[in-house]
Formats: sequence, C-alpha cells, structure tokens
Amino acid sequence: MTDVVTVLPPVAPMLAKAVGAEVPPPDAVPGGLLYEPKWDGFRAIIFRSVDGSMIQSRSQQDLSYCFPEMVAAADELPVGTVLDGELVVVQDQRLDFDALSSRLRPRKEAGGANIADLSNRYPTRFVAFDILAVPGTDLRDTPLAERRRVLTALSSSLPSRITITPATTHHQTAQEWFGRFEGAGLDGLVAKPLTGTYRPGKRDLWKVKHQRTADVVVAGWRAHQHPGPAGEPVVGSLLLGLHDHLGRLQHVGSASGFAADRRVELLSEISSSALSDEEIADHPWATPTAGVRAPGGPSRWRANGGTDVHLLRPELVLEVRYDAMEGDRFRHVARFDRWRADRTADSCSFDQLQRPASVPVDELFDLR
Repeated sequence: MTDVVTVLPPVAPMLAKAVGAEVPPPDAVPGGLLYEPKWDGFRAIIFRSVDGSMIQSRSQQDLSYCFPEMVAAADELPVGTVLDGELVVVQDQRLDFDALSSRLRPRKEAGGANIADLSNRYPTRFVAFDILAVPGTDLRDTPLAERRRVLTALSSSLPSRITITPATTHHQTAQEWFGRFEGAGLDGLVAKPLTGTYRPGKRDLWKVKHQRTADVVVAGWRAHQHPGPAGEPVVGSLLLGLHDHLGRLQHVGSASGFAADRRVELLSEISSSALSDEEIADHPWATPTAGVRAPGGPSRWRANGGTDVHLLRPELVLEVRYDAMEGDRFRHVARFDRWRADRTADSCSFDQLQRPASVPVDELFDLR
C-alpha cells in the first residue's frame, strides 16, 4: 500500500510576495490568474500516510499534537492525499486569529488535558487551497488549473472540518471579495498563475493586502540583536501606542525592518525623548496597570541600560503604514513612513482608524 504515498514530509510550502493593494488583472501573467481569499490563520500542509495523518507548519514543524481534532478529520482522507491550506478558527462568524494562536502549546503538553480542552473550545477548520498529491500520483509538476480541478472534484467527499477555498478567474469578483470580506477577518487576496506548477519554497504567488496609514505615538524601542559600528545598541524596533477613549496609551504594535545605517540614525532621532531614571516611573507603560496593554511583562521595566524595552517620553508622533487590525492592535509589523512634527501625541487615538464593516464569514461560503 506504500506505493500510493508519493509525497512525504517535509515539504516547504509555496509562498507569495506582496504586490500592493491593487488586484492584478488576469492578463498580468501569460495564461491568466486564479484569485483566492487570503485566509487569516496558520499555513499548514496535511499529509495522509499509511500510519495516519501529519499536520506540517509553514516552518516544516510537526504540529499534529496541537490539533487532535484536525488529525482525526484528516485520517478520513484517502491514504496518499496531501493538501495545502490554512488552519483557521471561526468565532462569532469571524476568523479569530487570537483563538487560533492560543492553540499552540509546548510539545510537553502533547496528549494532555490542556490541549484537549483548547480543542473543544476553539476547534479548527482546514481551508484547502491546493493539492500536492492524490493516492499514487504526485501533482506538484501539474499546472495549477489542473490541480484545482482535482481538488474541486474531492469537495463532496471531504471529511468534516476540511473544506475548499472559493476561487475565481473573474477580476471583478476578486475585487468585490477584496473590498467586502475583510470584515469577516480575511487577510486580502492571493493571485496564482493558472499555468504554474507547485514549487516548494518559491514566491511564485502574489498577495494583495489593504494598505492604510495611522499616526501613532513612539513610546519606546527595543535594541537590534546586532550592535552598531561602535558596539552601541541601535534601534531594532519602535514601540507604538494609541490613546483609547479614556486617554490611556495602549501598545498597538511595532515598526521594524530597518537597514543597518537607519538603525543608527533612528537612535539619534529619538534621543531627545530619552527618559532619565527619575522620569521612567511616570511613563504610562512603566507600571502594570489594569486595562492598559504595555509591551513585555512587568519584570522588564527596569531603569538600567540592559532592560529589554527602552522607554521614551511619549511625545514623538510617527506615521506608519499597516494592513489590518487584530482587535485593537496592528495585525502585522507596521512600516515606518515619516515623522509627524506637526502632530501632538494626545491627538493619536483609535478614532482615526478605518474599521471595515463586519461581515459573516459564511457569506463567502459555509465553513463546515
């Protein structure tokens, strides 16, 4: 029976590169494009082997122990089937990335009560968007259009908790999805060349994501793992805040990804807002406070130079670019745009953020 298994783990998943916030037209590549929603979950590949199923993460780790309910579902697949897709959790008709993140537990908890409890509280679904193998056949060298046909043919026989992503070749439909379903927790669109084969680890796909700006307070920084040219600590990330309706400064994320010379420049640019030891205690993030999110934990707020977080006087305003919010924080790392000397820190609040209208995820399709 082993000859039905043609693709074995690990397999590096095929990846996407960012192409901005405009949905590319079908003629952007020879042969056209297939458009799919970009699911806000954990990328995973399911391998159904003779001995059972494995759930592999994007980083090629075996996460089967974290998701027993998905292993049970995958065990219903024919031996030799390999599916690429996204693990998601749906709560209140929205994709819930926080609930999904809570499912990642240390390997020492494998088979324990905590993992079982989380499985019951936040059960996962698997949204399949590609198929790498069927029993006896490796499909990776097959064009996407044919792989999609094979995947669609499996729809009626898939186990509970596994479903197939909707997809379209129509540009207008893709644009409608991009504009509407962010409110259901989706993360944008992915455009895939219909003639493309499955190339593990290659960024042959395109991701289209919303791009927005916000004015935020820079209230701290973390040092980069590599020091500056003179061995001095340099900026690895800037810690960002927004004021809530009570005027409290909430940590909403960070801006990072700076070039080496820019890390040194930033240290100079924020130096005027450095706090003395005496001033640190008055910083809104210095002392754990109910209802206030601060970066790091209570043990990190120390006045010496070795502390992980370096607090700044919360007065600098920075315009950043971001793609989406996850609750009341940036879903991904924000991008530094420009300093805003014309803005005051107290004007930086959540009120400025654009919030997409809530849309039930089952308007896109029924997650079983």
